[in-house]
This record gives sequence, C-alpha cells and structure tokens, in this order.
Amino acid sequence: MTVEQKWTYFQMLVKTGFTEIDVSFPSASQTEFDFTRKLVETAGAVPDSVWLQVLSPCRIEHINRAVESVTGAKKAIISLYIASSDSFQEIIFGMTRQQVLDLAVDCVRHTRSITKDHPVRGQQTEWNLMFSPEAFSDTDVSYSVQLCEAVKAAWGPTEANPIILNLPATVEMSTPNAFADQVEIFCRSITDKDKVCVSLHPHNDRGCAVAAAELGQLAGATRVEGCLFGNGERTGNVDLVTLALNLYSQGVDPHLDFSDLAGIKRVAEECTRIRVHPRAPYAGDFVFLAYSGSHQDAINKGFKKLRAGETRNKWKIPYLAIDPEDIGRTYESVIQINSQSGKGGVAWTLQRAVGLDLPKGFQIAFSRIVKDVSDRLARTMTPEEIIELFLETYDVLNKDPRIIAARYTCLPHGDGVAVEAELVAGGQMLSVSGSGYNVLAAVQDAVVRASSSTTPQLSLKSYERTLSPKNGQIHTIQIVECQSARLLTSSWGANVANDTRMAIVLSAFAAALVSGTCCSGPLEIGAHANNQLQPLIDQHPSDTLLKEDFHQLVGLSSKARASA
Repeated sequence: MTVEQKWTYFQMLVKTGFTEIDVSFPSASQTEFDFTRKLVETAGAVPDSVWLQVLSPCRIEHINRAVESVTGAKKAIISLYIASSDSFQEIIFGMTRQQVLDLAVDCVRHTRSITKDHPVRGQQTEWNLMFSPEAFSDTDVSYSVQLCEAVKAAWGPTEANPIILNLPATVEMSTPNAFADQVEIFCRSITDKDKVCVSLHPHNDRGCAVAAAELGQLAGATRVEGCLFGNGERTGNVDLVTLALNLYSQGVDPHLDFSDLAGIKRVAEECTRIRVHPRAPYAGDFVFLAYSGSHQDAINKGFKKLRAGETRNKWKIPYLAIDPEDIGRTYESVIQINSQSGKGGVAWTLQRAVGLDLPKGFQIAFSRIVKDVSDRLARTMTPEEIIELFLETYDVLNKDPRIIAARYTCLPHGDGVAVEAELVAGGQMLSVSGSGYNVLAAVQDAVVRASSSTTPQLSLKSYERTLSPKNGQIHTIQIVECQSARLLTSSWGANVANDTRMAIVLSAFAAALVSGTCCSGPLEIGAHANNQLQPLIDQHPSDTLLKEDFHQLVGLSSKARASA
C-alpha cells in the first residue's frame, strides 16, 4: 500500500476501536518508515489511547530504525522477534539455542537503552516491548519459556506496563486444541504473571486460525494479533472481524465498532485490492442470505415472534447467528427468492417490502407461482419483481378481466345486500345475481345459483389486510378465499379499492372464477373474454386505485416493472 492508502486504513482501524496497531516494519522500506513518521508528526493523527507498534528482527541496525521511526510518539511498542524452533535455528541461522537466547537478550537490552532508559526518548514516549519466539508452535515449550524469561528479565516490565510475550503459530501445523495445550503450558510456566501479557499470533495455514485463537484465549492468553478479514502472509493471519463478532454473538463485548461493517470492508478492499469472499463470515455478501425454502420459513417465523415481543431480550432467529442490523445490514437482504423458496420466503418479502401479511393458504398458493417464474428465469427474484408478480397475477389494482361488470345494492330496511355481475366463464358470457346478509354472502349465493352442479360445495371467506410501504402511506386490500369441491386447494382473489364492499365483490368473483365453480369445468388463470367485450364496472372511477399511483405507493421503479 502507498502512504496515502496506509493512512486511510489506519484511520479506519482507529475509528473501529483498535488501540494497539502494528503500523509498519520500518527497516523494510522507505514507504514503511515515512508512513510511521507521518503518523507521529501529524498533530491529532494518533489518539492518546492508541499505541503505535513497529516490527523488527533481533538485529541492532533494524532495531535502531524501528525506534527512530516512532521517536516522539506518545505511546510505542517495539515488536522484536527471533526464531525459537530448532528447525529455524538450524536451517536458517545455524545457531544453537543458547546463541539465540544470548542474541535475544542483547537486543532487548539495546532496545531498552535507546527507549525507556534513554534520557530524552524515555521522557517523550511511553515505551513497551513485545517479544515473539517465532514459530512458537514448532518449538519446545520449555525452551520458549526459558527464552521469554530471559527477555523479560532484560526488559524489566512492571504491573502498570507488562511486557507482551507473543506466541506465534508462524505456520499453523497442528489442531487448535494442540496449540491451546502449548499456550496453557506456557501460561502456567511463565513467572511474574502480573507483569506479563500473553499474546497470540495465529496464522491460517490449516484454516483453523480463529479456533486456535479462541482456544488459546481459553488456555490463558489475553491478547490476539491478527488482520481484518484474514489478510496476511500466505493464507493470512487470524481474521479479527470473525474473532470479535464470534465473541459478540455469545454476549461478550469485543469493544470494537463493526456497526458499519460494509464500510470497513469497502476501505479494506480499496486499500489492499483484495476482495472479501462473498461467503466470508459476517462480512461476506451472502452471510445472511437464505435460499432454502425451509430456512426462509424458519426465519420468517422467528421474526414474527420477535415482532410479537416473545424474544425481546435475546436474539433467537433461526439461521441468523447475530442481528444483521448490528453490523449495518438490512433485513430486506436476508432472504433471496428463487425456485427453492417456499411460502415463508415469499411472505417475508411481501411483509418487509409493503407490510402485507398474507393468509397462510394464500402464501402457499402464491409461492408456487413465484417458484415457477423463478425457475423459468433461472435466477433469484427481487422484492420489486415479486410485488409486481403479485399485482399482475391477481389483478389487485383493477379487476379480473373475466368480470365484465359488477354492482352491489344495499337492500332497503337493512335486509342485506344484492349483487349482480356479468362474467366470462368457459369462454361464454354469464349473468349472475344473488343476495345475502353481506356482500360476501351475496356473491356466494350468486355463484351457487349459477353453478352447473346441483349441490355445489362452496365456501367464501374474506380477509382484510393493509399495505404499509416505506413511504408511510397505508391502503387496505381485500382478500377472499374460495373453497370448492372442484379444487383440492383454495383459490384466491385480491383487490385494492376505496370502496371496501366493491373490493370484496371483485375479490370473491375472481376467486370463484379461478375455482371453476361458475361453469361446467375449472378455469385457468388467464382465460379472459374476447377483445370485443368492453370492461365496465359500475362504481365511481375514483373508487379504484390507479395502477401507476399504486406503483408509486409501493416504490416500484419502471426498471423493476419492466423486468418482472
């Protein structure tokens, strides 16, 4: 990264809440050194609570460069490392254990002399030391303890400012529990525990860095080094986002602010030019997406209980480890509707998008249509497309084209309601009429009278629901369920109109037409009248919501309508 990119990244880390930040390897390049100096020399760039950490091997010239880079900082950690495993010592350095120990002690003493014991630097800066026995996981633990004891004595830590003894799994080479056993032995063996902070530095070569860090903390470590989104050498360091939010999911506050995780991810991707995998824990685009019908149904039921206040004090939503809103995600992105989706996913989408809570049977019927369309499209469907499909399938905004004309009349003296309608059934015009104590009973009477069956089995049931789009407008939708002997399942009608009774009439006739009760054989959706028949409905034009107005009501764009 450039100095500017590092600057942006550093500010993001500070905003997130990190207080110990490894900012550079100053002797590695001029860019690393210059960036560190810019942090130190820019007023207000580093909050007083933040420690700047710089890395150096146990080599005097590198240590001098590291100390020079943070001279003048308020708080600085010099991070020294030296190989502790026999294989590293023999293959790379050709040194014995004692030679490595002596070199480490000499370097720590030198570091102390030019930092906290220095007459000027010691007053300018609060210094601390972190020492890492490199390849700890491949090292005899007893030797790691011996090495760290010698370093600790050379540095002279205090309870107020304990030395950081960092235990790296430089190359992950064992199961997490085995690494945790090594950490536990180290923690039990090291002396002056009140002057020591045991830290972990897990790499992810076996894909177990998060588990190793968690078990290592249970074994006694109190600090973990890592990177956001698992960046780092080879397969990366432990992912601090996953580690922190795992704690959060269990009720432990990591004291890090991931409420805008998408923004953090965006900065990381722009600066590192490495994309976060869409299935990365917590941060991935697909983390909270449910495609399976059973999963969607479970999530929908979980949110119903949450809205009802049954799980107010505890997050208990199936398939969602944490509340998506806690990390800046929306509930609308939780469910993606495709050919696998069931009633729960469709119901969730309509409820979240326009506040429409369909009856369970209607959910099942409409979800079959959605699945079929999604299967033909060979892709997921957007909420806008699902709303449009619902409106078009059930002619919610107008009337079923098979209903040529319809009217209702309130009978005098409160004797009920009469209805009349001109319908197209089986390709033929059909006049029907009936009466009853309300419009639903009157429609049922009309349908029974017109039925070709001598003893038609018919039942109409009405539901009133509301549409509550995000723009705050609320409208009523009338839904009618028709149960008849012709169909094993119910048929449905739905209509939005300012005249509630007319909306019920239109919904009821539409449901009956789908059921096939009005003719000798069942009708298919779309069996409409010929073009010479002019639709006419006996009600005031303003009684029916204009389609374009309703599109604006539910927030449908012209692009979404065109693709639906």
